[in-house]
Amino acid sequence: MSTDLIYTDKLHAGSSFPDIAVNLFSGEKVQLGKPSNGADWQLVIVYRGRHCPLCSKYLNQLANFKDQLLATGVDLIAVSGDSQAQLESHLTQLSVNFPFAYGLTVAQMKSLGLYISDPRSEQETDHPFAEPGLFVVNAQGIIQVIDISNNPFVRPELQALVNGLAWVRNPDNNYPIRGMKR
Repeated sequence: MSTDLIYTDKLHAGSSFPDIAVNLFSGEKVQLGKPSNGADWQLVIVYRGRHCPLCSKYLNQLANFKDQLLATGVDLIAVSGDSQAQLESHLTQLSVNFPFAYGLTVAQMKSLGLYISDPRSEQETDHPFAEPGLFVVNAQGIIQVIDISNNPFVRPELQALVNGLAWVRNPDNNYPIRGMKR
């Protein structure tokens, strides 16, 4: 194993969310971090792709929280580096009720500060893919919450995330963006 230092540029809470356009499964182009459905915040979930059963499980669980998130003003979108055909195949394995985008490029993955992996084999997938990332972008386009991982085993517990976002969104709590010191 190499002992060379590896440097990465990670996004930080309180920074502007990058300008990233992606295609929804329908072919419509959307900007990540720009909420819809009457919400003013957006939860952006980056998942590894069709080849990841842990991603499928997490996304199916997340579907159970869509209405609760929307009730607190948080829209939801998921995106991966998969192709449209790979996403189409993946959607047959999912029971989800929120938009999915495809075609996240390596350059876009890097702009999000994500960890990026190469496939172990052609059976896994045919392209480099992002490891999991979660971004909550507030109404000003600022990253309110960020969680990135270098593997699919570490992700925020969804009920705690949804409860926390409801608490943060409550104006009585006056809760600031956390983790601003560098």
